[in-house]
Amino acid sequence: MAQTRLRLGVSACLLGRAVRYDGGHRRNDFIADTLGGWVDFVEVCPEVELGLGVPRPTLHLAGTPSSPRMVVTATGEDLSDRMRRFSSRRVRGLEDLDGYILKRNSPSCGPVGVPVFKSAGGSPRPMGRGLFAEALAARYPLLPIVDESHLQDRAAREHFIERIFAFHRLRRLCASTPTAKDLVAFHTAHKMTLFAHHPAKARELGRLVAKLHRAPSRAVLDTYAAMFMTALGRMPTRRQHVDVLQHLQGHLKHVLDAGDRTELMEAIDAYRNEQVPLLVPLTLLRHHIRRHPVDWIAQQTYLHPDPAELALRQRA
Repeated sequence: MAQTRLRLGVSACLLGRAVRYDGGHRRNDFIADTLGGWVDFVEVCPEVELGLGVPRPTLHLAGTPSSPRMVVTATGEDLSDRMRRFSSRRVRGLEDLDGYILKRNSPSCGPVGVPVFKSAGGSPRPMGRGLFAEALAARYPLLPIVDESHLQDRAAREHFIERIFAFHRLRRLCASTPTAKDLVAFHTAHKMTLFAHHPAKARELGRLVAKLHRAPSRAVLDTYAAMFMTALGRMPTRRQHVDVLQHLQGHLKHVLDAGDRTELMEAIDAYRNEQVPLLVPLTLLRHHIRRHPVDWIAQQTYLHPDPAELALRQRA
């Protein structure tokens, strides 16, 4: 089977390109080396592509967080209109992406918490969004977007990896003119993943799918997609993982002998008590599913993610 290669947008400086205002870069090894071995990058540096050059004067956001201006720090020259026009054009060519990693605190790329100065010499408020990031999020509201600071710990990295692969599958589904059966199958495969992230949204999605009697309209697909990505946007908790593991265990109780049931229960309890990683009960469940196939469980992306996704999550 061909390896799934996702396409991720990325701020070019995070791959080691010397495009920063001072001629430097901010290479991130996890992004460039770990992710780079499994995905195809689309590199963008909005300030360079706008023609500002390297090196260039420093820029900052000014005004209000809801409608900031991008200005040259030394002179006060306002580049907002130029950057917004450029960004609007540039993001139109990024429709086939599965996720995006932006540079933190950049007045063009920062997705959240960018300092905004109300007045010259005043203290900034970390409440803004870079102008390119603003255009990107407006055009692709479901696209998983993070900055590099969000990828500092293993749980956050695994969460981002899970989201981009799920979004890739969702995009393929929506592009295929799916039947009701197709959407039901997609939802069924992601059911336990959804419950691990957001049980209330998982139930709401289940009710939406249960009402289908014909091919979903574009409006229904759009609603499903928005709710699906909202659910996956929430970080799963240990308690929610335990609930899902116990639910899956329940589907195997009639095919496992007493020893196997006890071993699986102890593995789940050890995960609950933070004695072992999630991989331990998941691996044991996969082992039992291979020995005692249960079609419904065998379909679950929670247990059987894409091989590339599994490889990346193990390297996170």
